[in-house]
Amino acid sequence: MTEGIKAPAARPDSNLYTAVSSNRMSEAIVDQVRNLIRSEKLRPGDRLPSERDLGERMRVSRVTVREALRVLEASGLIEIRVGARGGAFVTSPSSTKIGTGLADLVSLSPLTATEVTEARQVFELGIIPMVVERATADDIAELREMVRQHQVALRKGEYAMPMSAAFHVRVAACTHNTAIEMLVHSFHGPLLMSLREAQVAAPLMGHRGTNEHRDFVEAVADRDAERAEAIMRAHLGRTARRVARVRATRARGKGT
Repeated sequence: MTEGIKAPAARPDSNLYTAVSSNRMSEAIVDQVRNLIRSEKLRPGDRLPSERDLGERMRVSRVTVREALRVLEASGLIEIRVGARGGAFVTSPSSTKIGTGLADLVSLSPLTATEVTEARQVFELGIIPMVVERATADDIAELREMVRQHQVALRKGEYAMPMSAAFHVRVAACTHNTAIEMLVHSFHGPLLMSLREAQVAAPLMGHRGTNEHRDFVEAVADRDAERAEAIMRAHLGRTARRVARVRATRARGKGT
């Protein structure tokens, strides 16, 4: 980070940052900056003071400041730029960035494929009215292109479960609801896990699924929520049955 760069004129208040007196000083700095962003005392585009200035204001070493900045950058709250006009800048966290943080928490939880599939049936069916109402022409065009690419991959023997997961994530984006997009991004890992579990019961799954994806997109294009829901209900129900079959097979194996 470039030294000697002053805080932006829009945020000149030197009292924004206070000394920290914690055994975990870098965490205290992270919490302080997060609170400033949350209270809008710092806004997207604002530049934080230099490492030296922050260290002096908070009475910590530059090493401690640098550690805190790395945590903030990894969280998607700031962007560190290099060069004469570089520094640490407050960003606008995207649903993907925030979803990645949530995904770490979800992935570390002891979820089963059955639980994930049940959650999908509640969540994905629940958002269909919004998808049908809010999907734009660009959304529908992108979904159609995804289906086309996936069917080509099937013919080449290159279709994989991440493609199916990507389709469902893109469908959720059609709600144009940031909270929903964050939840879906956080659920990407468990979603893949459940799809791969279902694939154990049906190694050639994909042909029927991509056809249902195609039919679902056309129902959305026709603004037919009832048909879209029926297609997705059948689609997810079949995945649930496959996951249950794998679970039952494993349970019998443990009993022998």
